[in-house]
Amino acid sequence: LHKEYRRQRQMCIRDRREAARRHGVPLYGLNYKDKPEDALAWLGRHGDPYIASASDVDGRVGIEYGVYGVPETFVIDGAGRIRYKQLGLITPEIWRTRIQPMIESLQ
Repeated sequence: LHKEYRRQRQMCIRDRREAARRHGVPLYGLNYKDKPEDALAWLGRHGDPYIASASDVDGRVGIEYGVYGVPETFVIDGAGRIRYKQLGLITPEIWRTRIQPMIESLQ
């Protein structure tokens, strides 16, 4: 089970990177409760799709955003408001039917 989760997480990172590049969407990461050096090593091994990443070792930023599990994806508008929150992995269907239309409506 753990091995399958890791595989899905790697695919999620890859898919986010590809979708962001195709649609000109900047991605920012939040390293939630991991040691910064561990997170950087993981991104180094699997690809870093983010423009920048913040570290939230104690989970306080995550609490402010309502994070309670990873991965989570937020679409945040130009005014800093959360317009969409996706819990779990982003499948092609979720991207096509939920996230992409939201992003397009904000551009």
